[in-house]
Amino acid sequence: MSDGVYDMPEEPPARRNRRTGGRPRALLPTIATLIVLLILFSIFTDVWTQRLWYRSVDLGSVFSTVLGTRVLLFVIVGLLMAAAVVANIIVAFRTRPRVALAPSPSPGFERYGELLQQHGKIAVGVVATLMLVFGGSAASGEWKVFLAWRNRTPFGVTDKHFNKDIAFFVFDYPWLRVLLGFGYSIVLLSLVAAIITHYLYGGFRPSAKGQKASGAAQVQFSVLLGLLVLLKAFSYWLDRFGLTTSDAKLFTGVSYTGDHAILPSKEILAVIAVLCAILFFANVVRRTWLLPGVGTVVLILSAILLGALWPAALQQLRVRPSEPVKEAPYITKNIEATRQAYGLEGADVTEYQAKSTAKPEDLTADAEVLPGIRLIDPTVIGPTFEQLQQVRGFYSFPTDLDVDRYKIKGKVNDTVIAVREVQVDRLPAGQRNWNNDHTVYTHGYGVVAANGNQSQGGTPVFTEKDLPPTGDLGDYEPRIYFGEQSPDYSIVGAPEGGQKVELDTPEGQKGGDPTLNTYAGKGGVPVGSFANRLLYATKFRDANILLSSRVNSASKILYDRTPRERVEKAAPWLTPDGDPYPAIVDGQVVWIVDGYTTSDNYPYSEKVDLDVSTRDTTTGRGTIAQQPSEKINYIRNSVKAVVNAYDGSVELYAWDDKDPVLKTWMKAFPGTVKPRSDISPDLMSHLRYPEDMFKVQRDLLAKYHVQDAGTWYQNSDLWRVPDDPTAVSSGGDSATHISQPPFYLSLRMPDQSEPKFSLTSVYVPNGERENLTAFVAVDAEATSPDYGKFRVLRLPGNLQIPGPGQVYNKFQTDEGIRQALLPINQPNSGARAQYGNLLTLPLGGGLLYVQPVYSVRTSGQGSYPVLRYVLVSFGDSVAYGGTLQDALTKVFKTSVDTGELPPGTEKPPTTQTPNQTVKQAIADAQAAWTRAQTALRNGDLTGYQTNLNQMKAALDRAAAGAAETPTTTPSSTPSPNPSNPPASTTPTSPPTSPAG
Repeated sequence: MSDGVYDMPEEPPARRNRRTGGRPRALLPTIATLIVLLILFSIFTDVWTQRLWYRSVDLGSVFSTVLGTRVLLFVIVGLLMAAAVVANIIVAFRTRPRVALAPSPSPGFERYGELLQQHGKIAVGVVATLMLVFGGSAASGEWKVFLAWRNRTPFGVTDKHFNKDIAFFVFDYPWLRVLLGFGYSIVLLSLVAAIITHYLYGGFRPSAKGQKASGAAQVQFSVLLGLLVLLKAFSYWLDRFGLTTSDAKLFTGVSYTGDHAILPSKEILAVIAVLCAILFFANVVRRTWLLPGVGTVVLILSAILLGALWPAALQQLRVRPSEPVKEAPYITKNIEATRQAYGLEGADVTEYQAKSTAKPEDLTADAEVLPGIRLIDPTVIGPTFEQLQQVRGFYSFPTDLDVDRYKIKGKVNDTVIAVREVQVDRLPAGQRNWNNDHTVYTHGYGVVAANGNQSQGGTPVFTEKDLPPTGDLGDYEPRIYFGEQSPDYSIVGAPEGGQKVELDTPEGQKGGDPTLNTYAGKGGVPVGSFANRLLYATKFRDANILLSSRVNSASKILYDRTPRERVEKAAPWLTPDGDPYPAIVDGQVVWIVDGYTTSDNYPYSEKVDLDVSTRDTTTGRGTIAQQPSEKINYIRNSVKAVVNAYDGSVELYAWDDKDPVLKTWMKAFPGTVKPRSDISPDLMSHLRYPEDMFKVQRDLLAKYHVQDAGTWYQNSDLWRVPDDPTAVSSGGDSATHISQPPFYLSLRMPDQSEPKFSLTSVYVPNGERENLTAFVAVDAEATSPDYGKFRVLRLPGNLQIPGPGQVYNKFQTDEGIRQALLPINQPNSGARAQYGNLLTLPLGGGLLYVQPVYSVRTSGQGSYPVLRYVLVSFGDSVAYGGTLQDALTKVFKTSVDTGELPPGTEKPPTTQTPNQTVKQAIADAQAAWTRAQTALRNGDLTGYQTNLNQMKAALDRAAAGAAETPTTTPSSTPSPNPSNPPASTTPTSPPTSPAG
């Protein structure tokens, strides 16, 4: 107390520091703990919602197998890496010298050692955790390689060099490579940890004048370096098998140089590496770096001499002067393995003497082919479907539609088909809210289909249309909850008797108010509980899932809704085709997805880039996905997957049940793939040969149709898939070589008795020439005994049959076609011509090209393509017409106008006057022309030809009768039907009737 004032005692500094600094010190651990908890909860949310998803599709075993395998690999490899690194740190620490070999490089350097010594357990724990996470994460990502190795199935075929089953290369070799990589990582990280620890505590100082490492450090370094070199020896031994899939100069696989230089050098280097490793291990006893150093130098020099110089010298001095002879047996191995690995061993290549003109008997034989000429281009007609069948703005169709087959009125027709899906992004801005986006507009409705070879007024002839759906495809569940354009997630379902909120159709069956629906499918994850709502609110970062009253006790959440996405999750070992297609099967709308098993380790088989081989002008456009960027040299369409569009269920059917890769995965995931015998007849009728696999095969077939090693080496018979001429004309860059897509068509190859649904393509010579060199078709009808059979029609080199680019150029430059399209393409017409798919098919002993041309309005709302003309080319002739019949009549006029009197045609009665003769002949001609058109529409080419001959004979009679008629007698009968083909191959004015 001083001057009556009580002086408070001064607070001790320690207490003051605790009070002022306590909060920050307590806050930091709290924040760190919260961050860790949030990360753990996020991981838990992802894992648990994945589990719930798999259970919703009855594939919980897939989830448990994958998760269990990943956890197993994470724990084993992570613990091994953590244990190895920590053990080496502890050994280095415990064997540290009492006195450092040399002073520390900086004054504060020793403090790090002291700090680590004080907090050793924490430091070691951090290092162990990092190694566990690093090693475990890397290992868990290799779960596919491990499962394939563990469940490997023999191929029953041995390679021709090492005499090992192909399964060793496909399954064992990749896993051995993975183990080798982990071994390198563990030993190398252990060596780094040991070096750092010895350096910190003075056991290793490169700056020391005398001994640079303590005895203990030398022992530890010697053991670790010896292990590294021993792993290198194992790598050299393993490299021998890797030669079978290495990219040599000419091909994939072992070459002459690889067999006679690289292979023996790998064996020699493996022995040298083992000896060098022994020298490092010997350094544990005899601590001198001389012998290990000499061994290392010898190994490096041997690697240079044996691994680089020897193969280069052999290639230059012995192989190059006579390369075709030296490489011939290895090229043969590559050809055989490639054709086998890609399923091309049964591809038939036959010579086809394509004609440039057709005789009546040639056309008669192919009369059944005409109905298979598809005029409705699925890559063009999407906007037409949308404008004519969209019904409401929030419905949509994909830009590229699909082609399937349906039996309608007893006849199987090629059909262009699409699903009417809901797209919430198209809702007016005033209707966009969470409830509408996720609980009202939850599903699409119905299928729209059209005949592939018919049009009416230029628009498709729909066989299934409108809301509610009507047509010829039968009754089916029309609601589309799972599709290619479905919302990211929807909340559906309600208790029994609860209010319906999901929009079914904008109007009832007889108009009026919209109809509503409540989802009753088995698919979807229940979100009635608070826990699941919390999990999915976290997953989608959307609190409305937790707070909205629309989420009730019976609610389910639908997500991961695209067919490819669901198949990828249901069978993560499959590569799905880029273009799933819808079909009505057994009263349900389903998505059919072709699944591929692939490998890049099939010995001697040529490697290709999957994304490059499958790329064409349709890839990546709309809903057609691009394949991943990976190399493969083996592919099988092993699985046909079916995704139900209503409940999202996924069914996997074994298609190529002889595929060893499929058998391997079926052992890894038992019960997930159903046998082929479970495929229903209705589903079987809609299965087809897959596009992406065909693209890969046609890419390989362009070179591997050649089976003679000498010809193959000379590259004298290389083919290539032509660029899509319609893509180049619309502004594409021809330098990018965007391939023409394959086309589904019903056609008959020369060795077939009836038309078959096929996947087709063409080849042109590799180089600057664009004339046709081959036509290829694969039987795409799953019910056919010849399904998957490749038929290649090879054109002789002395024939100059135009290719697609040249035919397209003819169409563009033909004066008659230019005049016909002039009213459409004029700048002020408000429209433009859009060229459809340029189809090629064998017909009449030659090759017929058919291309539809559409008219599209260039301005205003509601524009869509309308079929206007059909262009055809046969040999050197081109023609066009308002219908396919018109165009075919004009292009084949020289071959059908034989001038002969048709058999059974009666001569004019002798009692008729000249005028009566003319009238009767004209009437007969008109009647014959009408019958000819009817026959052609019905695909009866024989009847078509017969009636044309009868018309010609009738016109000859009319001409003869007119010559006998007095010139003073005027004709009371108009001239015959002007539709008779004129003398030129292209008319001088466009037809007035639209395509039909």
